[in-house]
Amino acid sequence: MSSLVALLVVVTSASLGGVSDSPTIPADLPDRPHGDPSTELAANPVLRTDNPVLRTAGTLIERMGIELDLSDPARPSGTMPVDGNTQPYGLLHGGASVVLAETLGSVAAALAAGPGRIALGVDINATHHRAVPGGVVTGRAEPLHVGRTVASYEVVVTDERGRRVCTSRITCQLRDAPTG
Repeated sequence: MSSLVALLVVVTSASLGGVSDSPTIPADLPDRPHGDPSTELAANPVLRTDNPVLRTAGTLIERMGIELDLSDPARPSGTMPVDGNTQPYGLLHGGASVVLAETLGSVAAALAAGPGRIALGVDINATHHRAVPGGVVTGRAEPLHVGRTVASYEVVVTDERGRRVCTSRITCQLRDAPTG
């Protein structure tokens, strides 16, 4: 499965069709070098499999069992098994929820930054609402602010019954990728 092990990228023209129709990210950013991310992501040069943000082999993403769904690249979601990501009491480890949240927020920011740009996490916080003894949790990143140099996302992690497990906020700096 090459370097995209544990990565589920569900991208078809049909699945991206509604991206530009939804009010995702403010379009009133005239100094933004790449235009409106909601339409830009639908065109999709960033979702190429050679994009470094989508390489998961040998990373914490793979180790945690996180699977990404980029069918709505402006609002990435992903799943993570509880098994293998527990604390000594057999419950989902709070740090595992934060790893899922940081992954989704960082991927969202990197995709919004556009080609030739990178996202660097500068802040993350999390509130844990309930214990999860098993199954799979799902996270979804929602943009709070996406500008030219900073992007912030709220990531909500839910259990298999749709109950909120964790709420996290992540802020990333957007900058030009280093050369060389």
